[in-house]
Amino acid sequence: MNPTSHSRLIRFLQEDLALSSSSIAIALRYREQDPGPLPMILWQYGLITLDQLDRIFDWLETAQTS
Repeated sequence: MNPTSHSRLIRFLQEDLALSSSSIAIALRYREQDPGPLPMILWQYGLITLDQLDRIFDWLETAQTS
């Protein structure tokens, strides 16, 4: 994921899903230790629900085509 896409994803998480900056920071720290897709890390550590994970994947799909 390029830096622009990453920034857009973070903005989506904060604005559309109302995730706190601290939740995102926690996931980013875990990602440094165990690299993987940020949405999956958020879900694995209980920072988002399964419904929110679906919304993120839907958003990612549409963001890649636009």
